[in-house]
Amino acid sequence: MNDILFSSWGGNIVDNRDKDPGAFQVPESLAFPETFGKDEAVKALIGWYGLVLRSADVHVVDLCRSYIEAVSQASCGKCIPCRTGTNVMAGILQRICAGKGKTGDLKRLRELAETIRAASKCQVGQTGPVALIDALSHFEEVFRDAITSGEVIEAGDYRSTVSAPCMDACPIHLDIPTYVECIREGRYQDALEVIRERLPLPGVVGRVCVRPCEENCRRANMDDSVSIKYLKRFVADQELACHCRPHYTVDQPSEKTGKVAVVGAGPAGVTCAYHLARRGHEVTIYESLGEPGGMAAMGIPDYRLPRDVLQTEVGWIEDLGVKIHYNTAVGKDIKLSELEEQNDAVFVGIGAQNSTSMRVEGEDKGYEGFIPGVAYLRAVNEGYDPYPEGKKMVVIGGGNVAIDCVRCSFRIGKEDVHLVYRRTEKEMPADDVEIEDAKEEKVKFHFLTTPVRILEKDNKVVGLECIQMKLGEPDASGRRRPVPVEGSEFVFDCDLVIPAIGQRVDLSLLESVDGVETTRWQTLVVDEFTKQSTRPKIFSAGDCETGPGALITACAGGRKAAINIDRMINGLELVWEEGDHFDKLFDAVKLYDADEDIGIPGGGPRKHLKMLPPDSRKYTFDEVEAGFPVADAVAEARRCLRCYRVATLAV
Repeated sequence: MNDILFSSWGGNIVDNRDKDPGAFQVPESLAFPETFGKDEAVKALIGWYGLVLRSADVHVVDLCRSYIEAVSQASCGKCIPCRTGTNVMAGILQRICAGKGKTGDLKRLRELAETIRAASKCQVGQTGPVALIDALSHFEEVFRDAITSGEVIEAGDYRSTVSAPCMDACPIHLDIPTYVECIREGRYQDALEVIRERLPLPGVVGRVCVRPCEENCRRANMDDSVSIKYLKRFVADQELACHCRPHYTVDQPSEKTGKVAVVGAGPAGVTCAYHLARRGHEVTIYESLGEPGGMAAMGIPDYRLPRDVLQTEVGWIEDLGVKIHYNTAVGKDIKLSELEEQNDAVFVGIGAQNSTSMRVEGEDKGYEGFIPGVAYLRAVNEGYDPYPEGKKMVVIGGGNVAIDCVRCSFRIGKEDVHLVYRRTEKEMPADDVEIEDAKEEKVKFHFLTTPVRILEKDNKVVGLECIQMKLGEPDASGRRRPVPVEGSEFVFDCDLVIPAIGQRVDLSLLESVDGVETTRWQTLVVDEFTKQSTRPKIFSAGDCETGPGALITACAGGRKAAINIDRMINGLELVWEEGDHFDKLFDAVKLYDADEDIGIPGGGPRKHLKMLPPDSRKYTFDEVEAGFPVADAVAEARRCLRCYRVATLAV
């Protein structure tokens, strides 16, 4: 960072152009990468937050020309000043670079830039001209020389993209501002088409997503984030309500098609199959369960994700020609080596269906009333109580699986339900909304508590000995490590103990193949973006790549794998795409600033879904939340600030 010649990023001016390199000032709060991709040096960045110049051989006028062209292309056309003005600015800059600049061009550029900023309704126009104004202010002589000399400026090598804070945070990078705008305008089918360009499960994800997009929503800097998740559910529900079917076609045909086997009909597998089928490939999914969804079906209760929604959306993927063989366990009923031999590629998308150990005395003794959380949820989702004798239960853990376990328990007749977690509530990884819902349903929470020993009588659980904890020094994760409080042991009187502290993947299906590298966490080693394993025909994503993770992350991985399986079948090199490199850039140069002053007063309250009252919903597996009515969905969509950001790199 000590090689920056000039920066106006975030309004902080650092000008080192006339300084000795040893005296260079370092820009604050700017993480500027040295390379884009594997071998392209980053010479300059121009975008929504300003201009950063590293190399003196970048011509600022040409850099602005390339950038404003990208801004013009990103303009939606609904604001005349933005659409027309950016085109005019691009034309002026093109003329200057062609050696045909005029005396009044700089004044005209500034006037246009300031007018577009003031008159535009969204961030394309409001932030797009910022960097040009900075360049005109701090490089005026460079612009004047370009006009007076009349020399042609040689075009540089540039890379441009359009994103938004919410899009960047979404693992599958849905074009959120566009589909939200479609909802605002009543174009619900158009919104679904935007979503399904990348994600085939809008009704599923619209119910159970962990909402990373909403954590990066600039609207939250004013009042509260836009309800992106439930707007996605809204358009999916509208489609179901009118008994419509998506008109899927093979609209992205591959030059050469092949056969692909997909292991697992969970979110990663069905998303991979969807994108391969849309390219014309023959896809067969092998699923060990009797229905689709994987851990989404077996690990998420019906009151959060109705089974018919999941089955309907997977059924629409089957309409593309995808075949699903149920009750077929790869590794038992058919070997992975056979699938590899019979197909051009194999995608492994199995979920984390095994539980991790608590390392607590008695957990390995086979006591009746000790049931791992994943097995407990699977039994409940299959329609039965795995231990009806147990009425007083303790669940151990702080994630969504633990919350699902405690919330399910009232619904199958448990009378006394406790959850213990070894850290504080603030550190619980479970969704805040799910935690609050559990509290409303009268689940009893015990924080800074950890189990020590399972108590038994006649081989049945009769209690759980725990100890109080306190927070000590930070551990490797940066969180303060819980340490036991000496002499604070106590006993829960219970007959059912459910550990839900983590999950792991069963990789026994790999026994028939060699050369697939795995990690000590029992996950497959794959390329971060191509998803290819160390055995070329085998690809993987989802829990078996990342460990237990978010459903939307699994979908994103399935899509990435499909793109690269298609490339392999067509004999193309598997390489990172330009978008992958921009992902890395935005990891460093953040698209969202939680401390940004938006400069707009809030006051448009977020709409919330109506829920069944806690005293009634805690005893039913019916969906507990009603989707948005039309008026609420449209009102919520209007809260979107359409925060597109345009960025251009000189490389």
